Amino acid sequence: MAPITDLFSLLDSLLGGAAYFPIALLGIGLLFTIYLGFPQLRFFRHAWSVLLGKHTDEKAPGDTSHFQALSTALSGTVGTGNIGGVAFAIFLGGPAALFWMWATAFLGMTTKFVEVSISHKYRKQDAQGFMAGGPMYYMEYGLGLKWLAVFFAIATVVSSFGSGNMPQANNMASGIETSFGIPAYASGLVFAGLMAFVIVGGVRRIATVAATLVPTMGVLYALGAFAVIFSNLDQVVPSFVSVFEYAFTGSAAAGGFLGASFAYAFNRGVNRGLYSNEAGQGSAPIAHAAAKTKEPVAEGMVAILEPFIDTLIICTLTGLVILSSGVWQEKFPTVFSQTDTEVVAGQYSDEDDEHVRQLSAHLDLIPPQNDPVRAFSGTIAVSAGAPDTSNITVLHNRSVAENVVVTQQGQPFDGLMVIEEGQLVDTSLQLQGDSLLHSVPLTAKAFEQSMLGDLGGLLVTVGLTLFAFSTAIAWSYYGDRAVTYLVGSAWVTPYRCLYVIGFFTATIVDTSLIWLISAVTVALMTLPNLIGMFLMRKEVKQMTQDYWQRTKASQTS
Repeated sequence: MAPITDLFSLLDSLLGGAAYFPIALLGIGLLFTIYLGFPQLRFFRHAWSVLLGKHTDEKAPGDTSHFQALSTALSGTVGTGNIGGVAFAIFLGGPAALFWMWATAFLGMTTKFVEVSISHKYRKQDAQGFMAGGPMYYMEYGLGLKWLAVFFAIATVVSSFGSGNMPQANNMASGIETSFGIPAYASGLVFAGLMAFVIVGGVRRIATVAATLVPTMGVLYALGAFAVIFSNLDQVVPSFVSVFEYAFTGSAAAGGFLGASFAYAFNRGVNRGLYSNEAGQGSAPIAHAAAKTKEPVAEGMVAILEPFIDTLIICTLTGLVILSSGVWQEKFPTVFSQTDTEVVAGQYSDEDDEHVRQLSAHLDLIPPQNDPVRAFSGTIAVSAGAPDTSNITVLHNRSVAENVVVTQQGQPFDGLMVIEEGQLVDTSLQLQGDSLLHSVPLTAKAFEQSMLGDLGGLLVTVGLTLFAFSTAIAWSYYGDRAVTYLVGSAWVTPYRCLYVIGFFTATIVDTSLIWLISAVTVALMTLPNLIGMFLMRKEVKQMTQDYWQRTKASQTS
């Protein structure tokens, strides 16, 4: 598998992991924000009135209400990124990363408006009488670029497994097994059965379930978050201040956190923000295409609310929970993952300002050419699990690890530990100790550091389960609409069967390669969509002007 992994790692570095990718996404959002006169502000109030049914025509073509379409789209975006993604951004970039998540969401509101409006205009009815839409339809029928539409649709099908299905299932099953002791295969079997029941019912059943799950999980998660914030009320204002204080300078070192440069905080904040709300990816337009309306722009306005709810509300709550609790800068016992571990030559301390500066630069996006921090190569004596650290420092999760213990098959190791370029050679050896946490474990720890106690960690597990399941059912719909476009509605049932099988399989196997494939296919969805949106800019502007003039005229008549 190593050659395949290396290939997708290379592709990721050239696509989604490249420096131009977040700039391109933000650039499109900024371009349309100015070009259309800040629609996320001008149409915000009207968007709520459309969502609440004040402009609804029940006889209009479509399969779902505005609220159900929004809920389905939110099901696809409100997922593990809201729990683990925010924690990962703060872990990497500190408080400043949250500012750039906000900026991304603000511009993403316009991006969602544009991609949904133009996709809704060119939607079609499939052979079974259901609406089918998405960027592939405006690419073919609006731009006349059939090849680009096919490319996008294929990427959507692959990404439905790579990001919407298998990683979600794996995270969900792992969380349930850790918190409740239920074997992964057992929870996987149950949820795969529920998955089959929901998606076989098509868009109407998916929309109904989404319209129930999204508000429920949102309220449940918000109540838990407010409980944590209330427990740390004295730290809320300082947390807010730190977000803005470091936005354009990078986050300063604090506790075990070694600091992050402006470039790092910007890159990770934007990256996580985009991962969370999917603005520009082209997935949400597929859900909104099913909405009952003759006005594409009206549905585009409903889509403005997605990044607002997903990032500016839910992700902000997660961010305040983590920052106000202080756990983002504290070290906790954890088992070290090999990819997040590096052994460096020499002794470093996070209590020495010069050492902190050197380590922070070493861990930056691009380490300095004269980087004094060097990866260690050699042997280290280990006695009863305790390594000789007299001339080395173990870094884990971008922090100086403490109380490091070496084990083999669960027992303390005795002997020589071989290190090459900072990495363990013998993969049967396992390191553990105290270090910073990231992703879901960091969020769970923040919830536990409140009046909720251990119940906070369980709440995160329940939230993660609901978020992951709702994301998976939404992406099944995105995939089956892409399949319908490519080969017709007759192939939707085989696709759904494979989707359920993939969901169960992911609960019992490693999906690290799937995550990598997902990162590539998400970029392959996003880039053609950004190009298509830019080419359709004049039509979008004309559509917006025409709709708004008609709306104002009807209000004054």
